[in-house]
Amino acid sequence: MLKRSWIDSANDPEGEFPLNNLPYGVFSTNGTAPRCGVAIGDRVLDVAGAEEAGLTETADLLQYATWNPLMAAGPAAWSAFRERLTDLLAEGAADRAKVEPLLVPLADATMHMPLEVAEYTDFYAGKQHAQNVGTMFRGPENALPPNWLHIPIGYNGRASTVVVSGTDIRRPLGQTKPKDAEMPSFGPCKRLDIELEIGAIVGTPSKMGEPITTARAQDMIFGYVLLNDWSARDLQAWEYQPLGPFQAKAFATSISPWIVTREALAPFAVDTPPREKPLLPYLQADFPGNYDVALSVEMNGHRISTTNMRELYYSAAQQLAHHASSGCAMRTGDLLGSGTISGPEPSNYGSLLEMTWGGENPLDVGGETRTFIEDDDTLTLRGHAQGDGYRVGFGACTGTILPAPEFP
Repeated sequence: MLKRSWIDSANDPEGEFPLNNLPYGVFSTNGTAPRCGVAIGDRVLDVAGAEEAGLTETADLLQYATWNPLMAAGPAAWSAFRERLTDLLAEGAADRAKVEPLLVPLADATMHMPLEVAEYTDFYAGKQHAQNVGTMFRGPENALPPNWLHIPIGYNGRASTVVVSGTDIRRPLGQTKPKDAEMPSFGPCKRLDIELEIGAIVGTPSKMGEPITTARAQDMIFGYVLLNDWSARDLQAWEYQPLGPFQAKAFATSISPWIVTREALAPFAVDTPPREKPLLPYLQADFPGNYDVALSVEMNGHRISTTNMRELYYSAAQQLAHHASSGCAMRTGDLLGSGTISGPEPSNYGSLLEMTWGGENPLDVGGETRTFIEDDDTLTLRGHAQGDGYRVGFGACTGTILPAPEFP
C-alpha cells in the first residue's frame, strides 16, 4: 500500500518517488557544491543539511558528495536511516516545519554520481540475451557456452568511465577488421549499441581469501541502479577472442542518478527462473533474489523495447557470491552490472544487436530507421516496480552520442 507523505506530489500513484521509495542521489543547485539528497515526490530532501540540523540521527555520514560512508556503515545503519527518513516525511510528521526549508524542487537539481565506484564488473546473467547472441554467432545448437548454466559469467570493466545519467558519450575509436580485409583499421565505431541492465551496488566489503554465501551476499547489497553498458560491437567482434571484451566496453557505462535501496525493492522480490541444470551448493539460495521491475528502452523519445528484471537467470546475490568465491575481496562501492536483460520476444530484447538481429532487420524509430546508434541519438532506460497504488522508480538513465574525436 502507498505510504502517505505530507508532500502531496509523493502521493501520486504514477510518480516514481513516493514515501515507499526514498532513493539516494547526489545533487547541486545554482552552482552550489554537490551534496547527498533523497528524492520524495517532485522534491529533493537535502539530507546533508538535515544531518547538520540533527534531524537524521546519523553522525557525519552524509557530509560528503557520495553515499559511500553510509554504505560502509552496514545494514543496521541503512535500516535505521531509512526509518528516520520515513518518520520525517510521513503524513503527520512532528518535524515537518524543520524539514520543509530543506526541500528543493527536483526540476532545479543537477544530478551527480551518487557513489564513488570502487570497481566495476559486468556479468552475462540474462539467458535470453546469451541465447540470442550465441545463436547469431555460433548457431542455435551451440548458442550457450558449456559453462553458462553452471556459472555467472562476467568480466572486469572500468570504474573510471562509469558516469551519471545525462552525461554525453563520445563515440569510441578502435580497431576493427572486416572479414574480407587483409589488415585491421583504426577509426570510429560503426556498430554502436546499448545494453539494458541493472547494477547492484556493494555496501559492506568482504576480505581477500574469504568466500561468501548467497545469503551474506544479499545482505551486502546496498541498492540498485539502472545501467547502460554502451558497447562497440565491431570493436568487440575483433578483440574479444581469447580474453573477452576490452576496449569495446571500456569507453562508457551510464547509471541512473538514484540508488533504489534493497529495502524499497523488498516487496517486489521474485524467484529466479527455473534451473535447467542444478547449481553447485555455493550458488544456491533459499530466498527470492530477483525483483519484478518493469524496464524499457527509448531511442530519441520513442519506446523500442520493454522487459523485466525478473528475466535474470542469476540474481545479484548469486553474481556477488560467485565473484567472491575465489577469495576476491569485494569493496564498498563495487558495481555489478547484470548483463543485458532480454525477454522472450523481439519487442523484449535489451540491445540493438538483438532487436535488429545483427543489423539485418532495421528498427522503425519515429519514421526513421536504425540498425545501430547514430551520432546525436539519445538513448534512455527506464524502470519501476509497481505496487498497490504506488510505484518505485529509478529515474531515467540517459545518454546522447557525440561524434568520435579526431585522432591521431
